[in-house]
Amino acid sequence: MDDHLPPIETHPLQPFLPSNGKILMLGSFPPQKKRWKIDFFYPNFNNDMWRVIGSIFYEDPLHFVDSKAKTYRKEEIIDFLNMVGIGLFDTASEVRRLQDNASDKFLEIVTPTDIAALLTQMPHCRTLATTGQKATDTLCDLLSIAEPPLGHYTEFQHAGHPFRLYRMPSTSRAYPLPLTKKAEAYRKMFHEIGLL
Repeated sequence: MDDHLPPIETHPLQPFLPSNGKILMLGSFPPQKKRWKIDFFYPNFNNDMWRVIGSIFYEDPLHFVDSKAKTYRKEEIIDFLNMVGIGLFDTASEVRRLQDNASDKFLEIVTPTDIAALLTQMPHCRTLATTGQKATDTLCDLLSIAEPPLGHYTEFQHAGHPFRLYRMPSTSRAYPLPLTKKAEAYRKMFHEIGLL
């Protein structure tokens, strides 16, 4: 029996932190490169994040989707995020994959992300949002705050400022909720924080 641990993977992307950012959305960790369609966050074509965002802000789930090429329009996504003020990163900076898949269930977090360091680069940010259970668990542990109910927020203090942590449904297809319901939950959050 092979008792060697899987290798430690370092996060392959730089944090995306617009200086005007009002919200920092945090997943757990990107899938393996073989699943990527774009060199950016939520790169798996079976993840609906960019369909959810298209539904909310453009009333079109395919706004950021290039259906023919089965990929996403990365430059349009980046322009949109900069314009609206949405930052992206993940709650883990280093992980081990205990199985050869993208499931959070089999991710062992070796090094959590230094969230405080990210927030110093987004001085207007007062909202964090986790996009899945593993990310929520990790962030609540890191910040010692109570886990909010799904689709809702917990208030906390950081560096002398009031913050909200929203716990959002995963946009992975593995999470059994229709796209319209996921978009509804994210729309409510963006409305509450003044981005809609």
